[in-house]
Amino acid sequence: MPPPRWLPFRRRPQPEAARTAEPETPSPPGPQGFWLTDPAFRDRLHTATLTMLDMVEGVLYDDFTLTEAIDGARYHATDMLNIPTEYGILVEAEAAAQIVQAAGLTAGSPFGPAVGQALARIEAMPVEDQQRLVRAAARRYSITAPARRPARTP
Repeated sequence: MPPPRWLPFRRRPQPEAARTAEPETPSPPGPQGFWLTDPAFRDRLHTATLTMLDMVEGVLYDDFTLTEAIDGARYHATDMLNIPTEYGILVEAEAAAQIVQAAGLTAGSPFGPAVGQALARIEAMPVEDQQRLVRAAARRYSITAPARRPARTP
């Protein structure tokens, strides 16, 4: 099945009346406490990042730049990534950092300027090379899946 085609910043904003008439999608549950200490939520963030990398690869041939393809997870976090909207930015940052690392470039912090500079260098490459890097990032990131501990029984 091909990945969904999306990029919200290219869509026209809807009038206020149209937005309020739509049924709201229930937000997926957030972390239980601090997100870094909730293993189930970290697993969901990891899965969301893998989904994001798959979607980025799929839209690169549709005249989207790499940064345009990455930008947007926060707008679809609830319905496509199964995480609360406010955590979509974490998925975008992690996906970007993984792509930069797959290119052999220094990423540093996912929120630092080095990631943006490296993405600009990657965007200058042919689309096929960009897709290859995104696939490599997804393979590498899937290997680092968080270890699932069996639930303790009382």
